[in-house]
Amino acid sequence: MTPFIAEFIGTALLILLGNGVVANVVLKDTKGNGGGWIVITTAWGLAVFVGVCVAGPYTGAHLNPAVTLTMLILGKITTATALVYWAAQLLGAMAGAFLVWVFYKDHFDRTADGPTKQAAFCTAPAVRNPGRNFISEVIGTFVLLITILYFTDPKIGDTQSIGMGSMGALPVAFLVWVIGLSLGGTTGYAINPARDLGPRIVHALLPFKQSKAGADWGYAWVPVLGPAVGATLAALLFMYLK
Repeated sequence: MTPFIAEFIGTALLILLGNGVVANVVLKDTKGNGGGWIVITTAWGLAVFVGVCVAGPYTGAHLNPAVTLTMLILGKITTATALVYWAAQLLGAMAGAFLVWVFYKDHFDRTADGPTKQAAFCTAPAVRNPGRNFISEVIGTFVLLITILYFTDPKIGDTQSIGMGSMGALPVAFLVWVIGLSLGGTTGYAINPARDLGPRIVHALLPFKQSKAGADWGYAWVPVLGPAVGATLAALLFMYLK
């Protein structure tokens, strides 16, 4: 499997399962309707586990432009490799979001509220305060990346394997789970530019039977730039501490 295909499939699975649980919880007449935040955060953690297991042996399973940016800053990958990963991650996220729409089409059709349907694609703030929302994404992504860096040997920095087979993906899954439970209440914890931007684009393009919320492009910079800044800070601190 090529790195592009690995990142594409891994990210697509991440979004299919991650946004899929949101759809299951918020859309009308699903079996999981009303399941709540713990259901969502748990499934997102497990979605990361699945994506890492698939892509890990081939790329180290970035699945997130912020992770790729961190590895680029640390000199672990080249700019050309980063560009390939970023393209694969964005396209994979779009594919995963499209599959969520296909899978839950009947329930999207039965759900009248536009913002509720949008929630199954991209994030939105609980309280709209762009400055604080941005800080939330910076902090959440910083926690994600600084911890991931210490999951690897700080002397070797081996990000090309997940170790222990699929069991090596468990620490990252638990990490994403706790970030969602502890730091996800303000913005929905995108902590991944592709996770938000790709599905946001798909939502903007798809038809919906009933009302459709706008893409909220005025907010879209927060879950893109916030994770980028958080990733950069994590990389710089890691280099300093080494």
